[in-house]
Amino acid sequence: MHHNPVIDCLMNRKSLRKYKDATPDHEIIETVVRAGQQAPFASQLSSVVYQTGKKFAFGAPLWFLICVDAHKLERFMQLRGWEIVTNDLTLLLFGIQDASYMAQNMVIAAESLGMGSCFLGEGSINAKRITHLAKQLHLPNRVLPMVELVMGYPDESCPIRPRYPMEFTLFRDRYPELKDEEVHRAMKVMDNGYIDQGYYKKQKAKIRLENGSQDPFTYDDYGWAEHIARKWGQWMESPNDLIEALQARGFSLSKKQP
Repeated sequence: MHHNPVIDCLMNRKSLRKYKDATPDHEIIETVVRAGQQAPFASQLSSVVYQTGKKFAFGAPLWFLICVDAHKLERFMQLRGWEIVTNDLTLLLFGIQDASYMAQNMVIAAESLGMGSCFLGEGSINAKRITHLAKQLHLPNRVLPMVELVMGYPDESCPIRPRYPMEFTLFRDRYPELKDEEVHRAMKVMDNGYIDQGYYKKQKAKIRLENGSQDPFTYDDYGWAEHIARKWGQWMESPNDLIEALQARGFSLSKKQP
């Protein structure tokens, strides 16, 4: 690989789960968000709410919520004499991209300033969490919680966790047939990295099967592939709660717009 300060910053990023008490000052916070704004966008369909003054997940002193924001778009379109006719699914897909790009720029900006961060998953997939955040933060209609992110100065030095091998990620010209042995090799890279670091033991991951049957794994051999397979093999079979939460936020995924 080629190396320069930007590449090294990207390659050294990891999710941080232990923070010092010191809260970044307002200039640092604005710098991180301004760098986030500079990410590519479709229509700047994102906004950021932040909080300080208490300890958030993993003891972090700073919490961000990056939202999909069609409300601002509608406001300035109204002043121009226009109404949105684009369907909400298209609008959401673009908004998700805008919010995600912004969040990633914020994370890398924070890394370059000596901070660490961790993405939190529930803000965009848990219907109850979406409803709670919308109420707590007074989010107007057509603003959807998307990326929760905690940030602060590191109080731990954790290892960089593995990624898929390049041959399992980068495909030239076309998508290949994934043979079993290739998938096994990729999973072995991921599993060995997490097992060697004792990651799930340290995080006290739930090693159990939802159906209550005997679990064949212990912390000594419970790896990434099994953990991820259990998530998507046992979680959230129905989208109904999420669809209802989206509708409550003013986004309709039906064939006909309201």
